[in-house]
Amino acid sequence: MTDPKTPAQLADDAAEAIRALNHATQSQRPGWKYPSDAYSVVGALARMAAGLPQALDQIGYLPESMVSNLRSDRGTLDSDLSDTYEALADAHDAAEALRKALDRAHSGLSPIAYQD
Repeated sequence: MTDPKTPAQLADDAAEAIRALNHATQSQRPGWKYPSDAYSVVGALARMAAGLPQALDQIGYLPESMVSNLRSDRGTLDSDLSDTYEALADAHDAAEALRKALDRAHSGLSPIAYQD
């Protein structure tokens, strides 16, 4: 039995999946010909975006939980942590905005069908 993937490996898998999606949506191919295909992809991306805020929050909890054992190579731990937490909060908000926009796009694609 293999060990479960680490969070870094899972994040890398997600990045690779997006790279593959970018290639797969460059031209028509099986599974990428009709508005319903776009509807399905946008729905899946919305589900992915919906999970990002929780992941980003949990990433911030890790250094927060061990702050008494941390140091910064620059000698500016408080500032570095503050910058990190602020950036993760911004990313959380951006992920929420992304999810909302994808939900709107998903709804917009819902009634659209191919007509030969």
